[in-house]
Amino acid sequence: MNLDQMTALIRNVADFPKPGIVFKDITPLLSAPGGVSAVTTHFERAIKELCLEPIDAIVAIESRGFIFGAPLAERMEIGLELVRKKGKLPYQTVSRTYDLEYGTDCIEMHIDAITPGKKYVVVDDLIATGGTAWATCELIEDQGGIVAACAFVIELSFLPGRARLADRPLVVLISA
Repeated sequence: MNLDQMTALIRNVADFPKPGIVFKDITPLLSAPGGVSAVTTHFERAIKELCLEPIDAIVAIESRGFIFGAPLAERMEIGLELVRKKGKLPYQTVSRTYDLEYGTDCIEMHIDAITPGKKYVVVDDLIATGGTAWATCELIEDQGGIVAACAFVIELSFLPGRARLADRPLVVLISA
């Protein structure tokens, strides 16, 4: 499945989750035969072109990042680490609080998820304002890990997510 075919499967849902928002619904892409495989194939190819040194693990962001992060880690034969909302992980965690449009949020990962000096790729379905991805990168770097790249299926290019991630390399399959 090529990127145009993938793009055609992204459904726009007006006024969700609130009026004025156009939600990018990936469920048609997920339900299409070969949809998840196509995303992971494109991710793997782009990551290998961007990152000349081997990647040690994928860091997938809850929850849709898990959908793509797990098969990508399997395909690349590397580990998978999870970033979740506060209180969802069973072991000791490290956390990062970040600003939202109205308020704050907090994400966590296990305290032993990151090994200093190892290289990680952050994976999620979409980057908009970049808050969650930024906080994830900060968690990795605070523990001595290296963010080799961040990979997203969709980028809402009219929002400041790319700028928020500063000089961290990005893989974006679909720009909207």
